[in-house]
Amino acid sequence: MPVKNRFAELLPEITSWRRDLHEHPEILFETHRTSKIVADKLNEFGCDEVVSGIGRTGVVGVIKGKSDTSGKVVGLRADMDALPIHEQTDVPYKSKTDGAMHACGHDGHTAMLLGAAKYLAETRNFDGTVVVIFQPAEEGGGGGKEMCDDGMMDRWNIQEVYGMHNWPGMPAGQFAIRSGAFFAAADQFEIEIEGKGGHAAKPQETIDTTVVASHVVLALQTIVSRNANPVDQVVVSVTSFETSSKAHNVIPQRVNLRGTVRTLNAETRDLAEKRLTDVVQGTAATFGATAKVDYIRGYPVMVNSEDQTEFAIEVAKSVSGNCTHAPLVMGGEDFAFMLEERPGAYILVGNGDTASVHHPEYNFNDDAIPAGCSWWAEIVEQRMPAA
Repeated sequence: MPVKNRFAELLPEITSWRRDLHEHPEILFETHRTSKIVADKLNEFGCDEVVSGIGRTGVVGVIKGKSDTSGKVVGLRADMDALPIHEQTDVPYKSKTDGAMHACGHDGHTAMLLGAAKYLAETRNFDGTVVVIFQPAEEGGGGGKEMCDDGMMDRWNIQEVYGMHNWPGMPAGQFAIRSGAFFAAADQFEIEIEGKGGHAAKPQETIDTTVVASHVVLALQTIVSRNANPVDQVVVSVTSFETSSKAHNVIPQRVNLRGTVRTLNAETRDLAEKRLTDVVQGTAATFGATAKVDYIRGYPVMVNSEDQTEFAIEVAKSVSGNCTHAPLVMGGEDFAFMLEERPGAYILVGNGDTASVHHPEYNFNDDAIPAGCSWWAEIVEQRMPAA
């Protein structure tokens, strides 16, 4: 296939970009070096327009085809940010920044979309316009929403948008996708339980917040087992339990809990939020304590459009020969904000037998680069065939 052959030729160059980005990870919106590299390369490739500062540090490049009788505009998005994790690999290009690493493969996503942009700017073998989107702050910052709030979709008249993520445990270069709800809504909660502290030898004179909070942790699990419809997916995880005192002989005055709620539809999300607040406050009141609940809605459910998903499957098959049905994922993905504004699809590309994402030993598999680049390029050339 011509596209795959070209990316095989470009593989050493794209790999070098990827490994440079890996050495210099940047977190959330602080992708200043990465964003400059991306903008410089897009200008070097000869993009018709390159704009920085969309969504604070996002970069957008516009490439026009040989013709534009269709009037179609397709967006392709890659994320650029790293994670606050200390890298524990021994690769020669390991992170040079303590406490930061590309543990989710965004270095690979950025490099692959740059590779596709270089090819598309060289050939322009399509009828329409492609907008390449390089987004900061996917890892909890909501950079996708910021780019949309800056008017990106309307400014460039983007009509549909496509994204990709590497997937450890799946053969490198293979694809998987599903239509409809794909990645979960990702919400957070913070709980402060107030009781009456005192001496550990005189519990009768206290309202023991450690006991209250322990009951809260257990009671919250009934949201899943006794409140939500058993056929709906919901996860409630308490991930932090912190008392106001660390002494062996003190019953603490306060306990703070933190955690996350993951759901795959709006009704279950509303139910989980209401029941979490009711369960926490009711359980605290049972023991004579009080509780404050701060429920923070995060990324929405990421929903793949049916038509664009079917198209993405056919493109994936043309690149790698097959495309499997992906499982539901309870992780969050802020590409959801872009899919709320425009129809589109998000696909997984295999990363081979590597450590899982968000693990300190994770590393993006460069063998996946030709397939990932080819999929993005073929999305453009097959969606907007040359006139």
